Amino acid sequence: METGSRERMACKGKIGLHGKRKSIPKKTEEVGMNICLIGMPSSGKSVLGRMLARKRKMSFLDLDTLIQNNSGKLLREIIAEEGREGFLRIEEETGASLFVENTVIAPGGSICYGERAMRHLQKIAKVIFLHLPYEEMEKRIGDPVKRGVAIPEGFTLKDLYEERTALYQKYAEYTLEEGNRTAEECLLELMRYLDSV
Repeated sequence: METGSRERMACKGKIGLHGKRKSIPKKTEEVGMNICLIGMPSSGKSVLGRMLARKRKMSFLDLDTLIQNNSGKLLREIIAEEGREGFLRIEEETGASLFVENTVIAPGGSICYGERAMRHLQKIAKVIFLHLPYEEMEKRIGDPVKRGVAIPEGFTLKDLYEERTALYQKYAEYTLEEGNRTAEECLLELMRYLDSV
């Protein structure tokens, strides 16, 4: 659910080696094979998502933008008015009601808290976790509040990172270790994985 300087490519700079794949059955052709990229703010969901969509001739959907367009408000305004829990409900409902085809979906980082949304995304898309090391994420994220990051009271950014990472891993069928890869290297690895399933 984070916006802002997302466009500063998350995959830029130092990112890791081989991706990790869960042992799951190969998906058959479901609704035009959507792809859903999940991960922390600044992990490159929007930037990599747009690159991937262009490469595979797919549409691109940023869930945060959809929420903002639907409400006519910025994410931080929604959080200020509805509270963190209220925002998470809106985000979950938006994710759970998505029906798209041949689309790369980039939800906000907090989508992992919405089980109904995540189960729906697993049904309609290949869910891929973009895993960015904490130190790099902290460097890129800047001011979490300005980005609209909903941090629970009493949580540090590190607490949030660890909590969300466990949830991303729970729902993803594949983890791309971004480590010190460039955006192009991340894209190439994603393409290799998608061509193999």
